[in-house]
Amino acid sequence: MSQPTVLLLARADGGRIATSFEQMALSARDPFAAGRRVAWHGADGISAGIVEVGESMEIEDFAHTETIVVHAGHVRLKAGEQTLALTVGSSAVIGRGTSLRIEAQVGTQWAFCAMTTDTPTPGLTGLDPLAMLSPSAAPPEQILIGATPQCRSRNAFEDPVTDLRVGVWDSTPYERRGRAHPLNELMHLIEGSVALLAPDGSSVIVDTGDSVFVPRGAFCAWKSTRYVRKIYAVR
Repeated sequence: MSQPTVLLLARADGGRIATSFEQMALSARDPFAAGRRVAWHGADGISAGIVEVGESMEIEDFAHTETIVVHAGHVRLKAGEQTLALTVGSSAVIGRGTSLRIEAQVGTQWAFCAMTTDTPTPGLTGLDPLAMLSPSAAPPEQILIGATPQCRSRNAFEDPVTDLRVGVWDSTPYERRGRAHPLNELMHLIEGSVALLAPDGSSVIVDTGDSVFVPRGAFCAWKSTRYVRKIYAVR
């Protein structure tokens, strides 16, 4: 896990993947310790992987900030007067310090990106895949191969202390040269397909409904031949 590389976390069809996972807790207070399988655990407090859970639990003080994308089953999150019912393809952010009740159907599984932090950001944030987006910066011209794409985004969750941002992004097709990824990023494709290319010529194909994690420093190129829309969590 020490060498940055593109890590496929889950396929939409539940198919087998080559990524290695390690069962581990993110802290002594991790409520999902028994079912958490970690593919990346960085020195900067960012982790990513899969959680499998199938029970109800009460959590007084959620120990970290976690972005989740449901890949199997159904989970209901309740925090005060707020309730989120998440089915396959749904995503949300659970803020650090949230007092939470979780009701998970047996066999529920989600991809996650979690951040260990002392900064409380209590509450639940549901991510709307159809959110209205605003124009955002395209990749730098010097690494583009071909035309500059039209990109849009909208943050649904922001933590100004840690600079964690979670939201929705879309883009017209484009290709860019390889570079070290500037941020840690969880990506879940709502629509489209993209090839993330390694320097050795190998690639990870991310299709609609798949979730992938790209650690800071992982070297990869991007090639999409059709419109792409994704959920992101970046820091």
